[in-house]
Amino acid sequence: MNSPAPPSSVTADGTRYAVAAELPDVFAPMKRRGTLARHVGRHPSIAIGGGILLVLVLIAILAPLLFTTDPTALHISHRLRAPSAEHWFGTDMEGRDVYSRVIYGSRVSLVVGFSVALVASAIGLMIGLTAGFLRPVDGPLMRVMDGVMSIPSVLLAIALMAMSHGSMGNVIAAISVSEVPRVARLVRGVALSLREQPYVDGAIAAGSRTPAIIFRHIMPNTFAALIVQATYICASAMITESILSFIGAGTPPNIPSWGNIMADGRTLWQAKFYIIAFPAAFLSLTVLAVNLLGDGLRDALDPRLKNGG
Repeated sequence: MNSPAPPSSVTADGTRYAVAAELPDVFAPMKRRGTLARHVGRHPSIAIGGGILLVLVLIAILAPLLFTTDPTALHISHRLRAPSAEHWFGTDMEGRDVYSRVIYGSRVSLVVGFSVALVASAIGLMIGLTAGFLRPVDGPLMRVMDGVMSIPSVLLAIALMAMSHGSMGNVIAAISVSEVPRVARLVRGVALSLREQPYVDGAIAAGSRTPAIIFRHIMPNTFAALIVQATYICASAMITESILSFIGAGTPPNIPSWGNIMADGRTLWQAKFYIIAFPAAFLSLTVLAVNLLGDGLRDALDPRLKNGG
């Protein structure tokens, strides 16, 4: 039995253009490798990073069930106790249980990291697609992005937080602003190469409107690079949030976050190092897991990077 002819469009002069048939599938490398388990086996960093990240997410969700106490409860009589069976990670200078604060602090870092990755990717995607496909607005948009990128992301986040009050929502917004230009430049570069492809020329000749071309033919082919970039943004956002909280420009002190915990113990770190060591270890492990996941996805979605081709 003959296979059906690929979808095509006909212009006014009778020329037939194959549109959908030439649309590349960015996830084809994963599909060609068989089942998900077999594919993950070829890229163990996906399994390792994703597994660690899944455990941390479960810890954040199940925090009340993991033998924790109120992370904000003050017990002056228990202040600065070393790790023990009663207080697994010790207590801080106000008698708060460090273990409970670290476990609940994972919620702040994960929410900020995932939220910034989502917000920055969505806004950067729209800006990058617009600049990459519409030549008249390319210059002005990218000069604005270059201006934002000229300011170090941490300094920009501090400046934005200085103009508002400390809250998780404001932290997410401030960090997202500094990450949007990086996504926009990446998507623009992909869009510039895609708009010269034959299937895009065919769609234009067939009379497809510009929004349809962007969202049906250009945008789906940016997802592979966008997903990888989002993982690195997530890791960067967690570090930036901890920096902001450490210097008092992030989440309020009454909200347990890894940055706030480390800030509380910085004056005693030589004598009571565990107050800083445990939240720092959790932050490092989380960032490592996200980066491993990003590296694995990069190799999986674009094997040429791994093979040097």
